[in-house]
Amino acid sequence: MRYYIADLHLFHRSLNAQMDKRGFDSVEEMNEYIVKQWNSRVNKNDEVIILGDFSWGKADETMEILSRMKGKKYLIRGNHDRFLNDKNFDSSLFEWIKDYEELKDNKRKIILSHYPIACYNGQYRRDEFGKAKTYMLHGHIHKTQDQQYLDAFQDFLRSQKHVAIGGGIESVPCQFINCFCMYSDYIPMTLDEWIDIDEKRRTSRQITPEML
Repeated sequence: MRYYIADLHLFHRSLNAQMDKRGFDSVEEMNEYIVKQWNSRVNKNDEVIILGDFSWGKADETMEILSRMKGKKYLIRGNHDRFLNDKNFDSSLFEWIKDYEELKDNKRKIILSHYPIACYNGQYRRDEFGKAKTYMLHGHIHKTQDQQYLDAFQDFLRSQKHVAIGGGIESVPCQFINCFCMYSDYIPMTLDEWIDIDEKRRTSRQITPEML
């Protein structure tokens, strides 16, 4: 099974107390909860693609916690993954470390980047059933005003029409999915689960005049 998740920010005290306001009594409690949630879903041979900002900890701290987390781990580099700059970090704990990747997931194309890409590769493509064929999975923006801006941008793109491949006019099937760990209670999720989480979040969001 393959899972995705973003912005765990292990060891990042300020994100627990400020910005995200995660609500843990300490960063140690936060770290332990994340490991527990991860291992509640992931098995030894599962793949987990981390969409950046895995850890704010030092190399040795990050290696220790990585060794406790199940599965084969792949990292899309985030702007806060400073442990990667330490020559003592054992990069073999990840299957690979990249800034960007494109892959297939159950006949769908997946664009992987820590940062959302406005005009991602394959953005206009649909499958034979008219569903989006490409998904842009990202992190970085957490649950901030940038999420509202990106939602508004996506709403605008989806309202636009273009000439489809093969002829005809259709709307743009724009699909940004923020795999922010707090949206899934710190549990890595499959692509289909993230699609469902994103649809429910967008449906339930409060629309304000400032977002239009």
